[in-house]
Amino acid sequence: MMKKKQKTEKRKSLPIRLNILFFMAFLIFTAVIVRLGMVQIVFGEDYTNEVQKQDEVEVSATVPRGKIYDRNLNTIVKNKPLNAVTYTRTSSTSQKEKLKVAKKLADMIDVDTDKITERDKKDYWILTRPKKAEKLITAQDRQKVKDGKISEDDLYQLQLDRITEDVLNELTDEDLEILAIKREMDSGYALTPQYIKNKGVTAKEMAVVSEHLDELPGVDVTSDWKRDYPYNGLLRTMIGSISDSSEGLPKNLLDHYLSLGYNRNDRVGKSYLEAEYEDVLQGQKEKVKNITDQLGNVVDTEVVSEGKSGKDLVLTIDVEMQKEIEKIIGDELKKAKTQHSAPFLDRAFVVMMDPRNGEVLSIAGKQLKNEGGKLKLDDYALGTMTSSYAMGSAVKGATVLTGLQTGAINLNTSFLDEPLYIGKGKPKKSWSSNLGTLGIQKALEQSSNVFMFKTAIAVGKGQYKPHQPLDLNTEAFDTFRYYFNQFGLGVKTGIDLPNEATGYKGSQRLPGFLLDYAIGQYDTYTPLQLAQYVSTIANDGYRMKPRIVKEIREPDSKKGIGAVTESVQPEVLNRVDMSKEEIETVQKGFKRVMTNGTAAGQFASATYKPAGKTGTAQSFYDGPDKSKTGESTYNTTLVAYAPYDNPEVAISVVVPWAYNDYSKRYTITNDIGRKVLDKYFELKSKQAKNNTIEKNKDKIEEEANE
Repeated sequence: MMKKKQKTEKRKSLPIRLNILFFMAFLIFTAVIVRLGMVQIVFGEDYTNEVQKQDEVEVSATVPRGKIYDRNLNTIVKNKPLNAVTYTRTSSTSQKEKLKVAKKLADMIDVDTDKITERDKKDYWILTRPKKAEKLITAQDRQKVKDGKISEDDLYQLQLDRITEDVLNELTDEDLEILAIKREMDSGYALTPQYIKNKGVTAKEMAVVSEHLDELPGVDVTSDWKRDYPYNGLLRTMIGSISDSSEGLPKNLLDHYLSLGYNRNDRVGKSYLEAEYEDVLQGQKEKVKNITDQLGNVVDTEVVSEGKSGKDLVLTIDVEMQKEIEKIIGDELKKAKTQHSAPFLDRAFVVMMDPRNGEVLSIAGKQLKNEGGKLKLDDYALGTMTSSYAMGSAVKGATVLTGLQTGAINLNTSFLDEPLYIGKGKPKKSWSSNLGTLGIQKALEQSSNVFMFKTAIAVGKGQYKPHQPLDLNTEAFDTFRYYFNQFGLGVKTGIDLPNEATGYKGSQRLPGFLLDYAIGQYDTYTPLQLAQYVSTIANDGYRMKPRIVKEIREPDSKKGIGAVTESVQPEVLNRVDMSKEEIETVQKGFKRVMTNGTAAGQFASATYKPAGKTGTAQSFYDGPDKSKTGESTYNTTLVAYAPYDNPEVAISVVVPWAYNDYSKRYTITNDIGRKVLDKYFELKSKQAKNNTIEKNKDKIEEEANE
């Protein structure tokens, strides 16, 4: 009876449990239905939009850089087209995906592996040998992570540290090629084409890659360019350089360029003309809008704005004149080095300007080097504006005009050229003891030091007494520098190039140094300043701002060179404080230098009526041979312009450390100056006869349409 009762109770409890189970299942099923309803009805549209969500990412594509022409439209810098292979990754591209593409690409193109670093090799080894890399981490290392002593990121550094040189030797030549390709892929930015190879890409490589693009996601074949210099590097240092695609934006200017919309791997001007006119030469990059899905895959591309090549620069430089001047400088340097005692001689400079408007027609410098017993010439045009020297008597025109402006002397002043005995020092005298009594013009003609000494004493309100100390007002230094600055001596000339030097300004203000200053043997000046100084005298006292860019032109794919968008206008920096009679007196003195004076031997026969002033300055060597620093030497200089009655060209010639024995001096600057001016008038006549500019326009158009 008892057993029967227990069985009855069991049958009653089973339906209750089953009902509870069914009820719970019902609740769960109901919750699922409600949730699905909420997802489909309430949030359905939001989820659909999220799945279909697209991002718009705008990127820029580079365009060819602007060209650079000389004043006659000879091409100095252009762009040489290159074949190129690029890779563009998405924001979701994995390392394994890039590695897969790199392996395939390595079978199709040859790449250099010389840029691969040890760290690159280690990263690649870990990526391609994960099981071996895993064994470099010990159980103790993982326990330290659990204990919080090191982080997960530290484990990777431990792997790197434990990879030995022997392990890296496992990498084959094929591995290194794959690594070199992947290295370039890694350096790119999402949706921005990165050059994998843009130098020496053969037609065969282009064809093979093109045939397999469907197997190489992100890879494309395209074109690139590099700077080309038809005149064999002429003016190379002055033109400057640009960064390459692997270098990208200079680190010191990274934030500046990024704020202007540049990409990190863009090529930009790094120095001189290329840097100074970066905003003109760079051009307008093509802007493309990439529309991506939620995974970062590009689903559509839209051109926002078409790209436009950089604008072209037309320089004031006459490249044919530049070429001839550089040859003259080189020939004369080599001749002087082999025929004369010139242990320190290693450089020479010529600057040629149009004194009427400041246009720089040539800016040349050469540096002589002895390599294995052979004399080699390097371009040193930059030295015309970045290096300075004592210029000697060439600056005496400024000394005379300073004396006239201060009232220390007048147009009728004459001085006896005699040795000056100041205190117990050596006598200060001119190069000859037979110059006699001289007025201004004769003093310039014969380059009288004593005339300039006595002028400086008068400016300093002193009185010369033989064998007595000379007492001068030291404010005379400021007076001289004020007037010299008006000619461009000791101040920046204003040329449209960076890094211009101003020269060295002597700090001691002793009477003897003021006399040295008056003959150009105290402060130092650049060859460019010297050219501006003589141009100011030639131009009746108007100091023009020197400029190297003449105009800016639009690019034109059909004509090769387009319309002028900006013409750089002449700029007067100042008018020197002097009367017409005073400047004419100095001009006449400069004319006499060439006909009867210190340059007559080279210029008296010139038919183009030159005027100018020679200079010699006792100096001290401070060149690259540090073992000879401080040894006594002489700089030799020349300033000139022509024709004297209607100046159209002015030059400065500077040859530092020309000789170290005054008795063995020779005429290198005068020889250079005569040949340079002869060549100017010869080329001027030839170019006018041949209609050079129009012929070059036709040549440019033909090249554009080839």
